[in-house]
Amino acid sequence: MTEVFIYDHVRTPRGRGKKDGALHEVPSVRLAAKTLEAIRDRNGLDTQTVDDIIMGCVDPVMDAGAVIAKAAAFEAGYSTRAPGMQISRFCASGLDAVNFGAGKIAQGADDIVIAGGVESMSRVGLGMSGGAWFMDPSVNFPAYFMPQGVSADLIATKYGFSRTDVDAYAVESQKRAAHAWENGWFDKSVIPVKDQNGLTILDKDEHMRPGTDMQALASLNPSFQMPGEMGGFEAVGIQAHPEIERINYVHHAGNSSGIVDGAGVVLLGSKAGGQSMGLKPRARIKAFANIGSDPALMLTGPVDVTEKLLKRTGMSLADIDLFELNEAFAAVVLRYMQAFEIDHDRINVNGGAIAMGHPLGATGAMILGTVLDELERCNLNTALVTLCIGAGMGTATVIERV
Repeated sequence: MTEVFIYDHVRTPRGRGKKDGALHEVPSVRLAAKTLEAIRDRNGLDTQTVDDIIMGCVDPVMDAGAVIAKAAAFEAGYSTRAPGMQISRFCASGLDAVNFGAGKIAQGADDIVIAGGVESMSRVGLGMSGGAWFMDPSVNFPAYFMPQGVSADLIATKYGFSRTDVDAYAVESQKRAAHAWENGWFDKSVIPVKDQNGLTILDKDEHMRPGTDMQALASLNPSFQMPGEMGGFEAVGIQAHPEIERINYVHHAGNSSGIVDGAGVVLLGSKAGGQSMGLKPRARIKAFANIGSDPALMLTGPVDVTEKLLKRTGMSLADIDLFELNEAFAAVVLRYMQAFEIDHDRINVNGGAIAMGHPLGATGAMILGTVLDELERCNLNTALVTLCIGAGMGTATVIERV
């Protein structure tokens, strides 16, 4: 198998996913194109040699539809020889785009692939693409369908995480993200989004609330109690997990991932592909895996896929220097740390989606880049990147520095 290297990565800042967010007037295709332009210009890419552009997009409809990766390549002025495709595995789409590209390179089909994702959640609302999973009873009944927030509260209840636990985790995420920004640890990878006149629209993650404290979070009401109790979804959760008598509702906007706009890409290649362009590899893709998990808990897939990946590679938790797990909800990360007895100083060390937001299709590529930068900054070697996924799945990737 051909070794697969990471040569570079970039991302946009994350803009608040609302009509008053800084990136609301920037269509999805332009967000994606900004990252393609940056990865090309930073590395002097001859875009005729790009074998594929793969982008995750969870809701590829409206201005995010029609194979947005190829549309973004046109927008960015790439050679018409560079093809494009879009994929979706819900929240892991951006990481799966990287894994898909890595697989093509490993098999010898491609030499240079740009992979990542994009989501403009202020322009294309969550769930706009529809789907049988939550709309067709013949599907959602055996899937124990419920809103993800209810599943997060089910996890917190089953594994013993209190409102204080999840709020404390959220406060720490905000502190870590603010500290990383203040120290310039994101500077080399976050590209400003500019308008047609070259004026900067956004150059820093907009969703952060660094002044967040326990008192402020305590004033927020649980977000998912009404759909759980009045919508009947608590009964669904208890049916799947009868050991639970009732769900303790602990999640709210302050300890859940933020709805944001953004894009990110990773430049992948074989050794020969990189050498042909004069590029120096920063890391290699060591292994990746996907798995289906408990559909009612829904968000515990990172635990299952990590176990699968470590078993397949013969690695142990001690072989991993840093872990990066998307902060969909605080209980997701708390359960992961609990399951593997991981200290908090090894996981999400620069904060995560609770502070900075979760642009669904892009997040996987973004957090892979974040942890690579941190490995380099701290002179560490190996990281595991993973995300929970709607409908009960998990994706994980192990990278190691060259």
